Amino acid sequence: MLVRIHDFHKKPKKMKKIVVFLVAFIIGSGIHAQETYTLSPESTLTIDGTSTLRDWSTTANTLKGSLVTQAGTPKEILLEVPVADIKSERGATMDKKTFNALKGTEHPMVTFMLTDFGDNNMIMGTLSVAGVEKEVSVTSSITAEGSSFILSGEYTITLEEYNMEPPSAMFGQIVVGEDVVVHFNLVFTK
Repeated sequence: MLVRIHDFHKKPKKMKKIVVFLVAFIIGSGIHAQETYTLSPESTLTIDGTSTLRDWSTTANTLKGSLVTQAGTPKEILLEVPVADIKSERGATMDKKTFNALKGTEHPMVTFMLTDFGDNNMIMGTLSVAGVEKEVSVTSSITAEGSSFILSGEYTITLEEYNMEPPSAMFGQIVVGEDVVVHFNLVFTK
């Protein structure tokens, strides 16, 4: 159908309604297709390591994060861990050594941002620890349960790769091992 310019001017109300409808439809489609979930307090993240004396564990007591889905499929994940809230059962001395190893004063947050999903339960993203950013691949599982998504798994970090010096005690007699294992169970809810 050919619309002449003068016909368009004769029917401005009808055209306005069509334009308004199309804009509302496009915006409405985008809103329904994308949903944001926030990290639930029941989420956990622990860091386990070894030393020349004994194994040790710390817990991230504060976690912040979000997950965005597109048509019911996770597309964006952001996780933030305040370094100051990573604590162990061994007390203030270990907590201070952990804070210093993570360069908490200069880099107060450890972050992970999803970049892609791979095959075999692999998620790829940017991990920032102690001021060093690296692209990583993490084996994990993500499941939908009701109005929640649960992301769980573990990832081994080699301290040297993030320019971190393994903490030591007793004048160097006790030294933390080069690798630590991060265990996570992250629950995102609406």
